[in-house]
Amino acid sequence: MGEMGGVLDIKTKPQVRMQRIRGAARLSLAHLDGKTRLGRLYQEGAAKIRLPRTHNGATLDAVLINTSGGLTGGDDMRWSIDVGNGASTVVTTQACEKVYRAASDTARVGVDINLHAGAVLSWLPQETILFDRSALSRQLTVNLAPDAGLLVAEPLIIGRQAMGETVRQAVFRDRWRIYRSDRLLHAEDTRLEGDIQAVLSRNTTANNAIALATVVLVHRDAADLVDPVRRMLGPDAGASAVQSSAGNRLVVRMVAPSGFELRRQLVPVIDLCNRKLTGARQGLPKLWTI
Repeated sequence: MGEMGGVLDIKTKPQVRMQRIRGAARLSLAHLDGKTRLGRLYQEGAAKIRLPRTHNGATLDAVLINTSGGLTGGDDMRWSIDVGNGASTVVTTQACEKVYRAASDTARVGVDINLHAGAVLSWLPQETILFDRSALSRQLTVNLAPDAGLLVAEPLIIGRQAMGETVRQAVFRDRWRIYRSDRLLHAEDTRLEGDIQAVLSRNTTANNAIALATVVLVHRDAADLVDPVRRMLGPDAGASAVQSSAGNRLVVRMVAPSGFELRRQLVPVIDLCNRKLTGARQGLPKLWTI
């Protein structure tokens, strides 16, 4: 996905210093006695991590929580996850991340993930919801060992249709960089700016859809899932396998007219990919099914 739209026009006003949230959390995991276990946990500000008990075998579930209840201009959240040799984890969020109107500045979210030898991680946050005149800049950086596996799914909803919300002006920038052994494996840059309705109405972008998602599975047998995934998708979605010397991956993109329709397609796709990566017992994080 590439550059779209213009620049958000926020009227200049006398700047009032407002309270902004800061959050940083670091999680490290290790594989011990046949299970993935907590190594270290650091939490600061509005960023919290919880590790619920599950019956998913050796895989550990982690839940990221923004205790402020959402993001607005000037907020800053940082997440860091280190998965040790042979460890396996599924990371999700407690709820959808709401990005509210920005009086000034931009909300920023940074995610850094390191996967060591034989480690696997599924990054499955619930939907990010953009409100009118919101501004968000997000960056995901992943470093993989040669035999590590990764699943990334990022759904985005631009205005909640059921609530009668319309996003007319906003800024959304999303940058992904995935490396294997210091070689670039996958790169994504998405930018939505300015008149959002005009951007979404284009046939080459979303054809009036307001819900979008991208899924990337890095796995040696990623190509095996192309046909099963395509059978799960609607007419405005697609899946392809990419093979390169840096690694094999499955890339899925979908757009939908509502958040409900997006989730209807997305859930079986990430369930299938997650089981492929972490094992048949894993399934979806419980918070995705509540």
